[in-house]
Amino acid sequence: MSHPSFAIFIPARYASTRYPGKPLVPLTGATGEAKTLIRRSWECAMAVEGCSGVWVATDDERIAEEVRGFGGNVVMTDERCANGTERCADSIARLGDVAEVIVNLQGDAPLSPAHVVHEIVGSLARDPDLSMTTPAVRCSRSTYAHLAEDAAQGRVGGTTVVGSSRNRALYFSKRLIPYLPQAAAEQDYPPISLHLGLYAYRPDALREYQAAPVSRLEELEGLEQLRFLDLGLAVGLVHLDPLAWDAIELNNPSDVPVIERILAERGIA
Repeated sequence: MSHPSFAIFIPARYASTRYPGKPLVPLTGATGEAKTLIRRSWECAMAVEGCSGVWVATDDERIAEEVRGFGGNVVMTDERCANGTERCADSIARLGDVAEVIVNLQGDAPLSPAHVVHEIVGSLARDPDLSMTTPAVRCSRSTYAHLAEDAAQGRVGGTTVVGSSRNRALYFSKRLIPYLPQAAAEQDYPPISLHLGLYAYRPDALREYQAAPVSRLEELEGLEQLRFLDLGLAVGLVHLDPLAWDAIELNNPSDVPVIERILAERGIA
């Protein structure tokens, strides 16, 4: 089966509830150079080979100005878009179907490995019953500890996911799910799957998503992908081995030094 064409969109908004102005937060890399979060997310997307194009999807002129300043492409989306998936849907409504598959690389996930994009695009192509695919990575002990510490301190950290034996998503949560007995929690790789901020959608599924109302669970959890499950659309999970590094998302100010440490360790300028 030939690999379908795909384009990457990076949704970005300024008025984040948990971390206002997050896309413009500077992150210092291995050489001591500080680059904004949105620039690092852009560079992450540009590292993916075979992509038809990369756009930052935003309704904020401050973000757009930053992106244009480093030579990136911007699509200005409706300010009423409630989340990144709606921004992707709005983007293709404006630009047309720029590719057979639309990839959402969230603007707070600059450590996402490039190869994961090919994994989720390929999985979507192989299974015509899927509307969307997304990665589930088994936690390392250090990632689990980071998530558990966030929970203990009352911070909303990363997202976890549970799935069926057919690799279909059953539920996503900002809580640590499933519950682990102590012995399981103390394993080198606790049986918790971390959801990375990456999605591959069929354009028709995006249009159906955008036409549907916000679901109750989506509203409570603040997780856009739950609308697909509420609509009864099949969401595929691409299970990945623990990554070579912790793909921490920038959710809280306390995540900044963690991400900067990983940038330094990975030699990312």
